[in-house]
Amino acid sequence: MEKRCRRGRSVEEEEEDNSEAQEVSFFHCAPLIFPYLQPSDLAAVSSTCRSSRRISGAVTSTRISDASRTFENSAIPFINAVDSQPYAHFLYTPVQSLPSAGVAQSWGGPADGPGRARPDPFLFRVEGARGCDCRRGCGGGSGCPCWDSAAEFPSRECGPSCGCFSDCGNRLTQNGVSVRLKIVKDKRKGWSLRAGEMIPKGKFICEYAGELVTTAEARARFRQYDDTPSRTSRHFCSALLVVKEHLPCGNACMRMNIDATKTGNIARFINHSCDGGNLCAAIVRSSGALLPRVCFFASMEIQEDEELSFSYGDVALDLPPKGSLCFCGSPSCLGVLPSEHT
Repeated sequence: MEKRCRRGRSVEEEEEDNSEAQEVSFFHCAPLIFPYLQPSDLAAVSSTCRSSRRISGAVTSTRISDASRTFENSAIPFINAVDSQPYAHFLYTPVQSLPSAGVAQSWGGPADGPGRARPDPFLFRVEGARGCDCRRGCGGGSGCPCWDSAAEFPSRECGPSCGCFSDCGNRLTQNGVSVRLKIVKDKRKGWSLRAGEMIPKGKFICEYAGELVTTAEARARFRQYDDTPSRTSRHFCSALLVVKEHLPCGNACMRMNIDATKTGNIARFINHSCDGGNLCAAIVRSSGALLPRVCFFASMEIQEDEELSFSYGDVALDLPPKGSLCFCGSPSCLGVLPSEHT
């Protein structure tokens, strides 16, 4: 005798209805789930059915259209006419951050639209610090004590201990990217950052944002990254920037290790140039902030579609080459990228 469920329906009919209900529920939630997937997982899911393929395609298109996840003032698209990789996957942070393992970030979903809150640019603050108390805006000629009129590029800005607001004229680097940029794939270099418009000399481009790590952690990551090409991909290149500054006392050096390899912003795509490139990297301090930030400014007029680049550091010519190959193409190219080994 055939098994019957309530209301005279068979077990098979009840199970089929439950399966259909679960499928409807899954695809109702899919637009919220898929944006958290890695590219390989997203590709695998897209091959399961037409609905998954449609949702995965929408997520991929959104990711290609804006690397910044709407954190910046305008979209920064990926453009690739070289191979089949549509975009580079990484966690986006527009400001300095602390290392965080296992954190997921939505990218390409309905909740990632305009209006996403920008994090505080100051990771640590100095308690009791005093800044300016300008109420009408700071800048040249305002008499603001935080303004450095002698510097070619800003080296001091108003900060968390000041009485001025975020639209102050001396907070140039704290409100995100204000020029149009794009990320373009190059056959030899991989991804590169290019100008989406003409950029005048002296214009602020972006901050170098990523995870702030200790020197011991930085050296451990360097060793890990050095092993990565041989294990996974010969095109792998880390984005761990080491900044050293000699302090005024003369016998001490400040070192900052900013790793944008897995968590960073669009500055991670700026390539090296042996001739110094067209960007100047400046250390910018803000009143009341404990740590300075590394910011990029145009050192010359940059034309639309021109690649943005700067010097990663010096290469010791008397040492055997151990770093990655350099493809900057400048007349002064040394053939090797600067690193702690070079």
